[in-house]
Amino acid sequence: MFLRVLACLAICLLALTGLHAAEARRAALADTAMRPVPPAAIPAVPSGAPMRVNVNAAPIELLVTLKGIGEKKARAIIAFRREHGPFNSLEQFEEVPGIGPALIEQNRGRIVFR
Repeated sequence: MFLRVLACLAICLLALTGLHAAEARRAALADTAMRPVPPAAIPAVPSGAPMRVNVNAAPIELLVTLKGIGEKKARAIIAFRREHGPFNSLEQFEEVPGIGPALIEQNRGRIVFR
C-alpha cells in the first residue's frame, strides 16, 4: 500500500513539474514580446527614402519607426496579428485599437503587408 501511495505522489509531482515548465515557457515567450525597446535598437530611417515596414512580420523595433506608433501601439499590432492572423488590407489594419485613418495617412506608402 505504501508503495502505491508513493508512486501516486511521484506521478503527481512529475505532472505538476511538467505543467509548471510549460507555463514557464509560455510566460517567457510572452515576456519577450513585452520587454521595453532600447532606443539604440530602433533603426534610423534615412532621410529622403522612407523605409517600408511589413506589418505582418515586423518586430516592435521596426513598428515604432512608423509615424504615430509607439511601443504601446506596436504591442497592440503584434497582439492583434497573433490573435487574428496576418493583415491583408489597410482597412483590416485599422481594426487594431489605436490605429485610425490619420495614422494610416501619415504612413501611406510605408505600410506593406508582405
